Amino acid sequence: MSDLDLATLVRSAVRRMEAAGLHFGHGTDNAFDEACWMAAHALELAPDFAPEAFQMAVKEQAWQRFEQLLARRIDTRKPLAYLIGEAWFAGLSFQVSEDVLVPRSPLAELIVEGFEPWLSTDQLHRAIDVGTGSGCIAIALAHYHPRLEVDAVDVSPAALAVTETNIQRHGLSGRVHALRSDLLTAVADRRYDLILANPPYVPEASMARLPSEYGWEPSLGLVAGADGLDLVRGLVVQAAGCLTDHGILVCEVGEAAAALDRWLADTPPTWLEFAHGGDGVFLLDRAGCQQVAGRQQTSS
Repeated sequence: MSDLDLATLVRSAVRRMEAAGLHFGHGTDNAFDEACWMAAHALELAPDFAPEAFQMAVKEQAWQRFEQLLARRIDTRKPLAYLIGEAWFAGLSFQVSEDVLVPRSPLAELIVEGFEPWLSTDQLHRAIDVGTGSGCIAIALAHYHPRLEVDAVDVSPAALAVTETNIQRHGLSGRVHALRSDLLTAVADRRYDLILANPPYVPEASMARLPSEYGWEPSLGLVAGADGLDLVRGLVVQAAGCLTDHGILVCEVGEAAAALDRWLADTPPTWLEFAHGGDGVFLLDRAGCQQVAGRQQTSS
């Protein structure tokens, strides 16, 4: 194995993963990036290792670690993040387990680049991440906005244990607070400049059609009724009472976007666009949330 270089190892892994029909949607979107991620872990390289590293010779012990990891990925269809216990979001590393979704969301772009023109940095003092899972959104918010206090809420105690681990990992216990809450019910007396959410939004019928990799994730974090909006409807109504005067709700709904447009036909949301890919993220300000909440009260 002394003449095996990293490029050869990666090319071989790409061919084998593609031949096995693996799905890439949990931190990467293609076999090459996944093979590089796998190599970085097995060979103890930086995740963004330089192109020159492809020429490096791979020692037999490292090659065996890589082969074992590749075999498990192919045989189990388990997302690589779960196999190594780590995932990346907004340029930050997070511990993950099968109690939380693998971090992935176009919300990372907003977190890094800011929320203008809807919300200026000077207006951003307190935020909440609803359905926090690993805590990646809440922690990234606090990391990139040093003056921000963030609540990270989830209904799952197991998920919140992972959140707490990641808060400590990033040294943010003073500004990120993990709380158990069903949506915003436990924080109904608090007011936020920003409510961010990547809640469950997969319609029940769609769940059965997803690649097997998604079966390793907690269904509690994925499935949300017949149209994918079971939790989002409640979140919008609750947000009306939890936003400051200038506050905004930013929420990812993925494939449930069309259903959301139908539900909010009388209060059209703003659909956000992303330079680095991603869609299905809407924005409502406090007035919009109040309009929706008012209609819900009238109709009930």
